[in-house]
Amino acid sequence: MTFPALLFVGLNPIDANASSLVALFPGTFAAAWAFRRSIRSITEFDVTAFLALSFIGGLIGALLLLYTPATIFAGLVPSLTLFATVVFAIGNFAPLEVIKHIKLGPQVAFIGLFAIAIYGGYFGGGIGFLMLAAFTILGMRDINAMNGLKLVLVGVMGISAIVAFIIAGIVRWPQTIPMVLGSMLGSYVAAHWAQRLDQRLIKAFVIVLGAGLSAYFFWRGV
Repeated sequence: MTFPALLFVGLNPIDANASSLVALFPGTFAAAWAFRRSIRSITEFDVTAFLALSFIGGLIGALLLLYTPATIFAGLVPSLTLFATVVFAIGNFAPLEVIKHIKLGPQVAFIGLFAIAIYGGYFGGGIGFLMLAAFTILGMRDINAMNGLKLVLVGVMGISAIVAFIIAGIVRWPQTIPMVLGSMLGSYVAAHWAQRLDQRLIKAFVIVLGAGLSAYFFWRGV
């Protein structure tokens, strides 16, 4: 939600994306720590391999940012957010006979996550929804584990991107610093309490939020 919030106060999509990533970076690991038990419960795939893919992909994306206009990816945000929301909704609420047809093999999953990591290092708008959609395709259904892993991977892929964004001078610090402080406190508290909620409520919230943001992005023409 930080990305559309920064757009709302007048930042262009490029600066809003960079500032959002920097602002949320400390909070991602604070929240991931709150989800640590759920993350340890993941057995569907090798988390270590995904961490390596996220770092390498984030680095590639960050390097691409320095040589190509990020506006190329800015135009994809509405469609990507909507697509990810639909995949997440189908994977978590559709009948079982439908769900089993969208689970892909590990090779496809690795390629998909690597592409998402490059996108995350390069632009990253709506990446949270893309990650949840990817995990859904992998067969994950525990929203707490999905959220925890999403935070860790986004944090790892953001390391290189943050350095590139700061060097490029596109981080708006007056808007970013208050969000850094808020993300550190809010992310941990929210992650702690989210694990006490009914998972169906959290999944429904993700879908409603994704649909709302998709409509906003299409309307605004990010």
